[in-house]
Amino acid sequence: MMRQSDREGFFERVYDAVRQIPEGSVATYGQIAALIGEPRRARYVGFALHANPYPGEVPCHRVVFADGRICEGFAFGGPQAQRTLLEDEGVAFRDGTHVDLDACRWPAGL
Repeated sequence: MMRQSDREGFFERVYDAVRQIPEGSVATYGQIAALIGEPRRARYVGFALHANPYPGEVPCHRVVFADGRICEGFAFGGPQAQRTLLEDEGVAFRDGTHVDLDACRWPAGL
């Protein structure tokens, strides 16, 4: 469990990293965790994004699971809202719930 002050610093580092994901690209929770120097904290990345105090500024919809799956409980309107936001940016999907990571994964940290 993280202390409150540690969590706030972690969350801000997550938001800073996610702000850098370009339109039309996605990153995974684990990729963001690794980019901020916390490779074993992918789940905490999800907690941070669920609590995002900067909607519209931090593009949470560009973060997906390691297998490319979009989030079933996407905080801003459910999985269809996440899918629509990604499709509007040109992100390709393999099927109804998985983005094509080979085609649209942000290469940072890989």
